[in-house]
Amino acid sequence: MKGQHAARLQLRHKYLFFKESLFVRDIVRDRWLYFILFPGILYFVIFKYVPMFGLVMAFEDYQPHLGFMNSSWVGLKHFERFFTEPQFWILFRNTILLAIYNLVFFFPLPIVLALMLNEVRNKIFKRFAQTLLYLPHFVSWVVAVGIFYVLFTTEGGIVNELIHRIGIEKIPFLLSEDWFRTMIVSQSIWKEAGWGTIIFLAALSGVDLQLYEASRIDGAGRWRQLWHITLPAIRSTIVILFILRLGTFLDTGFEHIFLMLNSMNREVGEVFDTYVYMKGLTQGQYSYSAAVGLFKSMVGLVLVLGSNWMAKKLGEEGIY
Repeated sequence: MKGQHAARLQLRHKYLFFKESLFVRDIVRDRWLYFILFPGILYFVIFKYVPMFGLVMAFEDYQPHLGFMNSSWVGLKHFERFFTEPQFWILFRNTILLAIYNLVFFFPLPIVLALMLNEVRNKIFKRFAQTLLYLPHFVSWVVAVGIFYVLFTTEGGIVNELIHRIGIEKIPFLLSEDWFRTMIVSQSIWKEAGWGTIIFLAALSGVDLQLYEASRIDGAGRWRQLWHITLPAIRSTIVILFILRLGTFLDTGFEHIFLMLNSMNREVGEVFDTYVYMKGLTQGQYSYSAAVGLFKSMVGLVLVLGSNWMAKKLGEEGIY
């Protein structure tokens, strides 16, 4: 028995050594690929994983002069305070509504634009249209919001001047609570919808053209080809991007919202991101703002895990 056990151990050691040698050999063989990958890994380690240590302040009464190790531990005190704040439900409502609007109106548009561009046969016009759609992505939110201010302000704005000339009273788009969410979603669509088509166009480029030829022989028109060939071909891409989108469901964009906020629309425009800025940076409540940020991250994690599980149940690949 002892001899058999020793033989098994020796065999296992040989297997592990062989496996490790293969692993090292693979790294040496693909060393340049790993070299190219290294800056990306380094970025995520430095800017994504290392800062996670700072989440400990959400459970402390953090004092900058004492540091993380010497600040007093308070447990879930800041979370209890956040959930019992009268402003919590206002922030929750505003954030959820903006997130749902973005998911319903913004998320499908890059798919629709990609499908439309895929049907364009004139290459020159297609490249020109893609360039026009991509350009807004490279404009900062400060410039983008400034453009909308110039267009929609009641004091000489082009849109309000046209409305006034046809006999309708000027609409305070930038000050009205009723128009705030519409303006936010419209700006997001204008700035990012075109850029979002890149991934879907890449997925569409991998569709087998013989499928279209066979469907035309069977008498299928453009709509039939779209429904039975194109959409099923990019369905997995849509599902993966939808799951990733849910991970940032509560991230409505601090800079964008902050630039659009004013005293007239704050009741519907104040969200978790702007609240964290106000409490953390302007009032110095670092631990409390860290607790709010951690709550947002946990909601995103639950949504990603839940949506990925559902995708697996429905037969899709998911993200892992």
